[in-house]
Amino acid sequence: MDSKELLRCQQIAVSLAIKVGQMMTNASGESRNISQKDSFADLVTETDKAVEKFLFDELKRHFPDFKFIGEESSSRVGLTSEPTWIIDPIDGTMNFVHTFPFTCVSIGLTVDKIAVLGVVFSPFLSKLYTAMKGCGAYCNGRPISVSKNCNSLKEALLVCEFGNQRDEEKRNAVFRNLESVGWLCHGIRCMGSAALNLCYVAEGFADAYWEFGLHVWDMAAAAVVLTEAGGVAVDTKGGPLDLTNRRIIGACNQSIADQLGNTLPIHLELERD
Repeated sequence: MDSKELLRCQQIAVSLAIKVGQMMTNASGESRNISQKDSFADLVTETDKAVEKFLFDELKRHFPDFKFIGEESSSRVGLTSEPTWIIDPIDGTMNFVHTFPFTCVSIGLTVDKIAVLGVVFSPFLSKLYTAMKGCGAYCNGRPISVSKNCNSLKEALLVCEFGNQRDEEKRNAVFRNLESVGWLCHGIRCMGSAALNLCYVAEGFADAYWEFGLHVWDMAAAAVVLTEAGGVAVDTKGGPLDLTNRRIIGACNQSIADQLGNTLPIHLELERD
């Protein structure tokens, strides 16, 4: 895909994300038709479904030959080498249900299974993150960059999540990892949106983020934002990020990513998408 076509993709994605933001703000505070998925902490609302349908309909109109993966309607579709739009209609649904503002729409594009475009919009925080591979990362049109002054976990502010799973294995892994890392860093925050967590590392507000149990739609768009802001997005065991591997470390630099990965005692092996 050439740069002209990629720019067109970004322009359309941004326009749609802003429209979705209006849908989200209009529905905020409403609690109609909230359903559980895999656990009582894994929710979906009618707004999630309406947003995904809107995005799919509009993107298919502009890009009829592309593939599509969305959290609510096509979560079992595999990632291929063809151009693929990857949608999380509301990342941070639990936050959305509770009107906690740390929630967003995430629109990513992959080519040859590599994320090349990311648009992440949080209407409640008034933040629009955009990035194209090789072109830098931006928030509300302003260039952003990761923190440049963190070289040790002892100097780092970290972000993680408990996740939606509530089984004993996941619980034990989460708390073992928190215990091992928590006393080695400045602090840990859990805000409830994978995409925004990665974007906050990209913007220099935090130094690293890790999570197990993610899906491709949680990280495809924001991983581009982070890497284009000068950060790294890698597998928790090191090596390049595999968007289907359900785990990630996003960090301000490779050293912090390596230190964090080496400190985590439990690296969950999870089912791939």
